[in-house]
Amino acid sequence: MPQAALFDMDGLMLDTEPLWTCSWEPALCALGRANMPPGLPDEMRGAGPDARQEALDRHFGAGTIDQAVVWERLCAHMLEACRDGAPKKPGLIELLDYLRGRGMPLAVASSSAKPMIRRQLIAAGVDGYFDVVFSGEEVVHGKPAPDVFVEAARRLDVRPQASLVLEDSKNGVLAGAAGGFVTVLVPDMIAPDDEMRAAASFVCRDLLEVRRLLASGIIR
Repeated sequence: MPQAALFDMDGLMLDTEPLWTCSWEPALCALGRANMPPGLPDEMRGAGPDARQEALDRHFGAGTIDQAVVWERLCAHMLEACRDGAPKKPGLIELLDYLRGRGMPLAVASSSAKPMIRRQLIAAGVDGYFDVVFSGEEVVHGKPAPDVFVEAARRLDVRPQASLVLEDSKNGVLAGAAGGFVTVLVPDMIAPDDEMRAAASFVCRDLLEVRRLLASGIIR
């Protein structure tokens, strides 16, 4: 059994990714950018500030748009869209109960802002499961750098190599793998490509399958 499990939030625990995708266009329009580049939300999924800025520079020109300004508008849209909470992904409670029942320490390590993470966890009724709640905004380098997971593991006092990272996005899977974690990919809106499959230790259909593989000893 792993020492600990570190969960991403958006798209893994909560079905929020469609809302993030829909928020990009109005956020850009508010900054005078009426045409959203195809595929931009997919590139941004799970990304930290550095990766967000690189993508915006690539699509709009270096230094044209500050990712922090776009991110602030996106978060405002999301807070409104998720006022009553977002749907939980299938198998979330079953997996959390299974892990907690075995005394496993748990963390959330998300690229979202800390207030949004807290609000979403409370609205979903799962905040009490987690020993550590950590935001990518609290480290210098966000996903796909491993810093957010490494620091969350340090706060849990566990070794990355003996701990799980559960992710749905490419940036998140690359971050987990770079940190040396046993990285479990549960795809959400984007089918895994070869790079994601190579980075992931396991690919599961949903969180119920993660629970089954843990119970059978396949994930350990």
